[in-house]
Amino acid sequence: MKINEGGIDRVLRILAGLVLIALAWTGTIGVWGWIGVVPLATGLIGWCPAYSIFGISSCPMKSRS
Repeated sequence: MKINEGGIDRVLRILAGLVLIALAWTGTIGVWGWIGVVPLATGLIGWCPAYSIFGISSCPMKSRS
């Protein structure tokens, strides 16, 4: 897995994931908020499977294989 997310992308994903999970935890948006686990995990890992499928990368540096 090559890192295909840049710093800002990762931070935004982590924040969005945490907000969704917090809203689900408090019952504000219901069970669908647990979908925040996905952006949280991809932000922490630095790799997005959808980016890989479509050949997208927000990472400014080329990573070695």
